[in-house]
Amino acid sequence: MNHNFRPTRYRLQSVATGKVFDDTGWLLEATDEDKPTLVRAVYNDPRLNLFDDSFGLYRYASWLPVNRMLQGSSAPVTYKSEGLAAHLGLKNLYITFSGWWPEIGAVMPTCSFKETEAYAVCGRMTPEMSQKVLVVASAGNTARAFAKVCSDNLIPLLLCVPEDNLDALWFDKPLNDCVKLVCTASGSDYFDAIHLSNLICGFEGFYAEGGAKNVARRDGMATTMLSATTFIGRIPDYYFQAVGSGTGAIAAWEANLRFLSDGRYGSHKMKLMVSQNEPFVPIYDAWKAGSRAMLPYDDDQARRDVEQINAKVLSNRKPPYPITGGLFDALSDTSGEVLTVSNEAADAAAELFERTEGNDLHPAASVATASLVQAVADKKIEPEAVVMLNITGGGEARYKATHKLHYLKPKIVFDIDAASEFIQSAVSRMKF
Repeated sequence: MNHNFRPTRYRLQSVATGKVFDDTGWLLEATDEDKPTLVRAVYNDPRLNLFDDSFGLYRYASWLPVNRMLQGSSAPVTYKSEGLAAHLGLKNLYITFSGWWPEIGAVMPTCSFKETEAYAVCGRMTPEMSQKVLVVASAGNTARAFAKVCSDNLIPLLLCVPEDNLDALWFDKPLNDCVKLVCTASGSDYFDAIHLSNLICGFEGFYAEGGAKNVARRDGMATTMLSATTFIGRIPDYYFQAVGSGTGAIAAWEANLRFLSDGRYGSHKMKLMVSQNEPFVPIYDAWKAGSRAMLPYDDDQARRDVEQINAKVLSNRKPPYPITGGLFDALSDTSGEVLTVSNEAADAAAELFERTEGNDLHPAASVATASLVQAVADKKIEPEAVVMLNITGGGEARYKATHKLHYLKPKIVFDIDAASEFIQSAVSRMKF
């Protein structure tokens, strides 16, 4: 890896107004604007310049808003499917795999594409930020990725995760003490963890990672699309991914727009085909209703629905769907669709993928695969179409079979209705 890396040159742009401004370090929103909007990174070089594979994720650094390269990253791997493609009758099915599959060069030890987010976000940090504690809310995979990256690179981190999702916080070695975990009590969900993280970010010495508002998170996730498009040599026609927040689909759409400006990979927009795990389908409900706003969703009913889905990471009740530049706009601009998948269909798709391709899948990736199976059965996809299936996590069973695991334990478990003063007192005593 080139240790003389120069920070990527870019500015930020409001999607709502088009106003371009400098990134002063950790901007998550457009300055002096009232309308809720995402901001995008606008790179000085409109053409994607690739570094070699030794750079890991940072081989795409020309389209990542990073100030530094961290050690240990890996990039998503794209290959042309044979087994699953033949089963589905697709002639141009490309699989972009993020996870553990050394035989094809995929070596993400957290087995999730959330590593792409963590290495990009932490690469955006400036040196002075090390004096404060990064706060990340997660349903599981994001927490595991940020914990690994921050532990390996000595970045102070506080994770907020639902207690029922603790089994997702496994690692191949004990973490550095700069990483701490707090939980919302059993029966809570991802939305409750986000609420806890928002409270903590209001305390002195802590700052928010930012979620979908962080350009580094989205552009890190967009490396799946960069991997596929550069491997295929053109922008795909269809993009399949399971979504909780939809941030990965927004990121893919934004990467598509950059490729249009690049000019070397085609002039079309790929159709976003995103899926949710039944019965937790708030994005599907809003999209089918033609509503930019999310529809009302009773808190207790939402928690009960989350308990029933296998893909717990797809359980965001407040996704970046309505915001300007968010998922509603991405689906609208690409004539996209939102599909729903049952647990049973996802399980069958996981078995099909392992049988035809040779690796195990995370539940969310199983949902995405099942949605592709359904779309083909419903004749939504032409046999000749160039299809990208974003496998956002896999190889975990293989990885766990050959590695001794260590689990991160919470320092504190908070009741859902814990008082802000109590939370502040508890976290302020933590030493990072």
